[in-house]
Amino acid sequence: MNPLSQPDSLTPPRTSRRAFLQQSTQAVAGATLASALARPGYTAEANTLKIALIGCGGRGTGAAAQALSTQGPTQLWAMADVFENRLRGSLAQLRQRHAAQVAVPPERQFIGLDGYRKAIDSLEKGSVVLLATAPAFRPIHLEYAVSKGMHVFMEKSFAVDAPGIRRVLQAGQAAAQKNLKIASGLMSRHYKPLEEAVQQIHDGLIGDVITAWAYRMHGPVGLGARQPDANELGYQIANYSCYTWLNGSFIVDWLIHNIDVCCWVKNDWPVSVQGMGGRQVRTNADQLFDHYFAEYTFADGTRMAAQGRHMGNCWGFFGDVIHGAKGCAVLGEGIPKPRLWKGHRQTSENLAWQYGGPECDQYQVEHDLLFAAIRNDQPYNETERSAKSCFTAIMGRMACESGQTLTWEEAIDSNIELAPGLDNYAWDSKPPVTPDDQGRYPIAMPGQTRVL
Repeated sequence: MNPLSQPDSLTPPRTSRRAFLQQSTQAVAGATLASALARPGYTAEANTLKIALIGCGGRGTGAAAQALSTQGPTQLWAMADVFENRLRGSLAQLRQRHAAQVAVPPERQFIGLDGYRKAIDSLEKGSVVLLATAPAFRPIHLEYAVSKGMHVFMEKSFAVDAPGIRRVLQAGQAAAQKNLKIASGLMSRHYKPLEEAVQQIHDGLIGDVITAWAYRMHGPVGLGARQPDANELGYQIANYSCYTWLNGSFIVDWLIHNIDVCCWVKNDWPVSVQGMGGRQVRTNADQLFDHYFAEYTFADGTRMAAQGRHMGNCWGFFGDVIHGAKGCAVLGEGIPKPRLWKGHRQTSENLAWQYGGPECDQYQVEHDLLFAAIRNDQPYNETERSAKSCFTAIMGRMACESGQTLTWEEAIDSNIELAPGLDNYAWDSKPPVTPDDQGRYPIAMPGQTRVL
């Protein structure tokens, strides 16, 4: 049995990991097959696929450009963001690159926390929604898009806590029942050199995988200046990478790609995790740990370590290192040319494999696959795998911030939300964390912070 193919169960607390990985397999797989055979599903009435962009930052603008570059006629129909200047800037860039395909008049430019609803409501069923806001909002926006019969591209990360992951999984199951297509922003899964490298590992070139190491080590994460007219909620959303309730932490939103690749290489998900982290040199007034180290254990006893650091003047590395019984590999996001070696000395004479094919733009490929599936009405739903990878990172954050060893079952059953009531936030709402009288935000304290 291949655990990566098994959908997740959303049954009540104390669900075993095995049941969590298995119980809904038949239901979701059956729904997907039945929907594919029984009805055409939601497809746009015209040949042109209309697109709504929710979240108009750099990644959202890039996703829209890639969606507009797929085969077949497409049209950017609506846009939404909480910041007017961000939407205007994105629209200007997209008009420069895809003028003939951009049709977003002022009445379909939506500003505010409820803008996503208005943008989605402006579309017909079978259109495409691109979700690229801060990760905390992803479960809310995905649920709404699926409820309205939309195909979805959702950028990583997909949630910030266990309740959010459960909502994403439920939305993915609803999408399967409606024959809606969902793609996720774990684009490394569609990078041809990496696909071939992982296949070589699965075929046994370096032997059984013993350890997997995921790294993201680089300079500091910036914090933007507070604008005089910005309220607290707006300031935190503008700097979402620095607030755990918005991005899930550095280990979730920055390390997720290489955690995902390690799980892909292992062809499994971890059963438990322990770790450490903290703020050693960072002085910015925010919530961000400047280092994380999470050690995961798989059911077969092998281990994966996820190491993240953003400090100046320190060793940097961005990628995955895999050790097998017969050799090793260096691959993952940040490694454009993956390689495999015989033994564990990475020398030219020990080189066992390297990619020799054409170049690949994985960001474009992930959209090409989604839009082809929509146009050809082929089953396409990346929700489960993506949610599991995101949850692996989330449980790592939970272990590092609490200082406790956590099992998969304990972590997925957690009902602690980082932003309770987020569905009902208005622009003047008080965010879940606020600064004290010295401008300091609450920071997780290992040994004290509750995660269960």
